[in-house]
Amino acid sequence: MQDIQQVCILGATGSIGVSTLDVVSRHPDKFQVFAISGMRQLAKLAEQIKAFSPQYAVVPDQISATTLSDLLGVNKGKTKILQGKQALIDIACASEVDCVMSAIVGAAGLLPTLAAVKAGKRILLANKEALVMSGELFINAVNEHNAILVPIDSEHNAIFQCLPSDFIYGNKQASGISHLLLTGSGGPFRELPLDQFSEVTPKQACAHPNWSMGQKISVDSASMMNKGLEFIEAKWLFGFDEKDIQVVIHPQSTIHSMVQYVDGSVIAQMGNPDMRTPIAHGLGYPNRIESGVASLDFTQLANFSFTEACPKRFPNLFLAIQASKQGQAATTALNAANEVAVDAFLQGKINFSQINVVNDMTLQQQGHGQLTCIDTILEHDRLSRVAANQIVKELN
Repeated sequence: MQDIQQVCILGATGSIGVSTLDVVSRHPDKFQVFAISGMRQLAKLAEQIKAFSPQYAVVPDQISATTLSDLLGVNKGKTKILQGKQALIDIACASEVDCVMSAIVGAAGLLPTLAAVKAGKRILLANKEALVMSGELFINAVNEHNAILVPIDSEHNAIFQCLPSDFIYGNKQASGISHLLLTGSGGPFRELPLDQFSEVTPKQACAHPNWSMGQKISVDSASMMNKGLEFIEAKWLFGFDEKDIQVVIHPQSTIHSMVQYVDGSVIAQMGNPDMRTPIAHGLGYPNRIESGVASLDFTQLANFSFTEACPKRFPNLFLAIQASKQGQAATTALNAANEVAVDAFLQGKINFSQINVVNDMTLQQQGHGQLTCIDTILEHDRLSRVAANQIVKELN
């Protein structure tokens, strides 16, 4: 009889976390929720605690812990409420945990995810910033500690599924691979006149035509920075050079990404645009489990279309590709700047077009230097945020 896997979900109240709990709930004989974390959506976190009875729930601070405790009341059950950054690290590397879903958005997810790696866990990586910020260091830690890394972003999970079973990291020649094809829908503004970009509202930017996601990721998708971060992530996940990764616009979001081989063959992973598919793949890996996602009905599919990404329409994508070529300092700086810029846009401090301005100017200032350990990475991240915030102030 197979043991029930103990699952830790970092970022349980976000869209990925909610979808993970949905898949877990379909397999009570396979998975049990050991620990969850949440930031601001404490009412939702309380409902999740009531439904799944985890051993631990982590919130940011004492105020949040008190609020959550009040929301739970007599329904607190066995769940112990913890607080702070160290608590996130503790639940991620707890000895009882088999599998960690890393779904905290942004740089905040790096340290607990890295802790889970060093504890040799199976990591379901939905936090792309961990690789964008610390690429080589992160992958080296995965190899050193024999962690299992399964990408959950739909594009990287698709590539992961399309690679041969004997694929050797970074060795595309041995597998006969020509290049990777990352698909992107182009977001809600792929046909918007360029002179209207500065008038885009946060509500419009968060209205993705195909996917249901949180605000930050939705804005990144609208600017195609999300695809730029995925480009950097793909480089580290699979060990490919920038010249071997291509981004194509695919508005239907049915083909999630592809691998092209030297003999002309292209293997694509397809499915409805629902994150429960890659989540179920990661939870069940190397086996397949039911996800709750409807199968594709090929008789109802529209024609597929593919186009190149336009640099004038999506400058953030090409800025990310440039940063990837520059090195770790550049990608760390760009990620930090983008988090600051997107937050400023959502707060109405800058317009949509100025997200790229903040990112570009920060990259020029902070995109250089050597980052050799986690401390230097975190310090570079901090300095880049200071620079980006100053640029935001100057743009007001």
